[in-house]
Amino acid sequence: MEQKSKHHIETVAVRNQMERSAFLEHSSPLHLTSSFVFEDAEEMRASFAEEKERNIYSRFSNPNTSEFVQKVTMMEGAEDGVAFASGMGAIFSTFSALLATGDHILSVRAVFGSTHTLFTKYFPKWEISTTYFSANEVDELEILIQPNTRCIYVESPTNPGVEILDLEVLGKLAKKYNLLFIVDNCFATPYLQQPIRFGADLVIHSATKLMDGQGRVLGGVTVGKKELIRELYLFARNTGSSLSPFNAWVLSKSLETLAVRVDRHCENALKISKKLEDHPQVNWVKYPFLPSHPQHNLALKQMKKGGNIVSFEIKGGLEAGRKFINSIELCSLSANLGDSRSIITHPSSTTHSKLSEEEQQAVGITSGMIRLSVGLEHDEDIWNDLKNALSN
Repeated sequence: MEQKSKHHIETVAVRNQMERSAFLEHSSPLHLTSSFVFEDAEEMRASFAEEKERNIYSRFSNPNTSEFVQKVTMMEGAEDGVAFASGMGAIFSTFSALLATGDHILSVRAVFGSTHTLFTKYFPKWEISTTYFSANEVDELEILIQPNTRCIYVESPTNPGVEILDLEVLGKLAKKYNLLFIVDNCFATPYLQQPIRFGADLVIHSATKLMDGQGRVLGGVTVGKKELIRELYLFARNTGSSLSPFNAWVLSKSLETLAVRVDRHCENALKISKKLEDHPQVNWVKYPFLPSHPQHNLALKQMKKGGNIVSFEIKGGLEAGRKFINSIELCSLSANLGDSRSIITHPSSTTHSKLSEEEQQAVGITSGMIRLSVGLEHDEDIWNDLKNALSN
């Protein structure tokens, strides 16, 4: 089911809904059912033989899940998609469905901590190996490609250092060597960036983050080429990693406000990052739309706006970082991001704590580094909280 629309992303997110029932509801209803019934034996046979496209069992498909996936697919400009119980469920299932024993992954070094654990602890059990490269090594990536390399995988912007990868260069390289190009687009969302335009075969999202935007439910989704999604769908159907109908319903409704929320997130984040850059207790600040960001021009090329994540380093290292965090009053101390509430995280001791000190340094994580997920509060209130904590 290739998904195309003549409308803008904002309109797709609001207006793309399942067919109305006999009750003619304006807002999509919840379909909280584990299974669906058949009219007769022939319809049941044809459905299981996949001669007829219809809902059979909610582990396979559900109207709410289908609506959510269809929206994301259209917003990303993809051909098809499949939803999962969480973002990590999407990442694990995507690789597990498409890779085989002996395959090799070429991945940017700066990935989410749990993704790193998959690559270094679990995939080696199946003799699937990974070679890391740095964000600034994209132009020299060709020498790292091995005969058994199957895919190139990146986050852009990266977590937590908000580095920007040149998606167009990577897309052309993947095509040249017949490799899968997989992009985690969680930080940007399809509203700010569509990696498929730059050559990505698959795009992954932790829908738990900005897509939900209010810290309510878990969810993940992968969209991309139809033939690849078919394999992912079969994997999810047989392993039980599917998204629940309720969570899908919440996420589909959340997408209706994605654009207006992300606009505000980005507006606040840019203001906060500029003020942090001028603060005497801050060593450095990374935000894609700051002119000081190393890949600022690339961010302008690939992204509509800079997103809601700001990384910065406090002078004084670990102790200063702890003091800062303990002085926060308004912002939340949590490991989540993309919430309506501003969230502060210390990556070294939380989300990326499973990385060795050497591995943390290799991706720019220092003991004084703070990841700030800028929320929807008034920017002056966010800044006053940060300013007061920096001054203590």
